[in-house]
Amino acid sequence: MTDITAAPGRAIIGEPEVVEDAALTGPSAHEINAHEISAREISAAEIVADPQWLRLKTAAEAIRAHQIKDGSIPDADAHAEAARQVGLIVEALRHFAPLIQHDTAYLLAAARDFEAWRDGGFGVPDFYDALDAFRPAEQRRDGVAHLVVFPMYTQNGSTDRLVEAVVFEVIWPDFVAELERTAYGNALYLGLRFADFTPGYDTNSAVLFPESVAVTPRVPAGAPEGTPAQLPVFTWGAIFADREAARYRRVVRAAAEITKLDLPADAQQLLDDQQLAERTFVMWDMIHDRAHMRGDLPFDPFMIKQRMPYFLYTLEELRCDLTAFREAVTLWRAEGTDDITRQHARLVQYAVIFDRIFRFALTGSRVRNYDGVGGQLLFAWMHQKGVLHWTDTQLAIDWDAVPDVVVELSNAINELYWASIDRPKAVHWLKAYELVSSTLTPHPASNWARGLSDDVLAGPLKGYTDLVLDDEFPLSMFYEALSKKMASVIESTAGITGRDA
Repeated sequence: MTDITAAPGRAIIGEPEVVEDAALTGPSAHEINAHEISAREISAAEIVADPQWLRLKTAAEAIRAHQIKDGSIPDADAHAEAARQVGLIVEALRHFAPLIQHDTAYLLAAARDFEAWRDGGFGVPDFYDALDAFRPAEQRRDGVAHLVVFPMYTQNGSTDRLVEAVVFEVIWPDFVAELERTAYGNALYLGLRFADFTPGYDTNSAVLFPESVAVTPRVPAGAPEGTPAQLPVFTWGAIFADREAARYRRVVRAAAEITKLDLPADAQQLLDDQQLAERTFVMWDMIHDRAHMRGDLPFDPFMIKQRMPYFLYTLEELRCDLTAFREAVTLWRAEGTDDITRQHARLVQYAVIFDRIFRFALTGSRVRNYDGVGGQLLFAWMHQKGVLHWTDTQLAIDWDAVPDVVVELSNAINELYWASIDRPKAVHWLKAYELVSSTLTPHPASNWARGLSDDVLAGPLKGYTDLVLDDEFPLSMFYEALSKKMASVIESTAGITGRDA
């Protein structure tokens, strides 16, 4: 789960067998009278079944073939064909505008932005007006459907700002709404479920963030002279909980079988019930994402924009996950917690541990893989504290002791942050390395483990970062062996959704 920034003063938004999802079944939109649809909310299934969606999706995929990294189409010979495809997209957007009434303003703005892009000769696209008009967090109700099309990159998918289109529905169960309202305010956050998408989402990407959309900053209307150009205010950030849940279920099921881990009955429920897992991930993500702006923070919360040793990102992401874990422990143990919230609070604990130690630790390359190091750190911490055992080639976990041991790691990171408020940045980095390396063994060639030279210590921070190895904390022998058996399973989760096997 990766964090994104919001406007100052606003909330911040931050990655099996399948149960049939009744919300994505039913009659197609083109079989239903448009007047009938206007009297209620159209479903994601109806949007996808409408022939105009297929036309829009096909046109978007055709345009992508002509775009370069910044989203422009420099080849003049391709402009006529691109203009034809834009016409199909605009027609579809205007078709859906009256049917998806909560997004009418956005869909019409997107149509105008596509026309302006075409009429301007397909330069770098600017979808400022469409992004400014899209306000999905104002409709946080379970099952609300959206159709989104933007030139944008997809994190963990494509780094190019190509035209992407996606249909999804909101996952917002009553217990999550109540938690957000009473204890874990996060006004920008949404949990989502995929219905259909273009190739940028046929990947590992499980987020939809406004920062990824192609926009050109502008001076706000009516602003005083000299006001700098600005991006639109970000009012939402979304995570596809169905993808997170589906890949969790597939990976953890395989890992439990390989390691012969005897799962508790309620942990097994997460592997058997896709919708239960989705709700659990929505709760986890909501608390994680707000944590980026809360606590004793020695640095700018928008640290993702800074260059620093990658293990600093490890600790920040792990800090937020462990914040979700400790809050789940608190809710699970509290006498006044209702049964549904208590159930999901316990499941969040399993989800954080198993996603971290099985999926995060082994996903991606070993080049500055900060989430991978976070999974390794949690596993090693639990092992060294005596609550996780790898004995006789079988994994066992002492579940009664786990909550307090994992909260102890959360405390250690929080104490590092609190103390570093009074430290120079370089010292914070060194202390962070000390915390990680006290549990994980660094690479034998590590410059940091041997001790940075006085010249580096006295020099600019760039020198510190340059000496961090790409794989500063290599996989342990346990993980090397597990990776050989898990690699194909993890690779198979690219593009997975809640409706996939």
